[in-house]
Amino acid sequence: MDYLNLISVPAIATVTYWIIEAIKYACGGNEKFKRLIPIIAGVLGAILGAICFYLLPDIVPATNVVVAIVIGASSGLTSVGFNQVIKQVTKGDDSNGTKSD
Repeated sequence: MDYLNLISVPAIATVTYWIIEAIKYACGGNEKFKRLIPIIAGVLGAILGAICFYLLPDIVPATNVVVAIVIGASSGLTSVGFNQVIKQVTKGDDSNGTKSD
C-alpha cells in the first residue's frame, strides 16, 4: 500500500483550515463572510486538489483531475466540519467543569 495516498485528505483539509482562519482574522468576523465559509472552503479545497494532482501526483489517489477536484472539495469541507467540532467541544465551559447551554 502506498502511504503517500493517505496524506492527501488531511493535508488539503489542514491547509484549507488555516487559510480560512487567516481570512476570518483579516475580515474581522464579518457575518457575510461567515455564511460563505463552507462554499469558500469547498472551492479552495477543489483548487488545492487540482494543484496537487498536477504538482504532487503521488499524494492524490486520483486517476484524473475531476476525481482530484472532488477529493479536494470534500477535504475542504472536512476542514469546516473539524472547525465546528472544535467550537462545540470548547463551547460553554464554566468554572465547575460542566457544559452549559
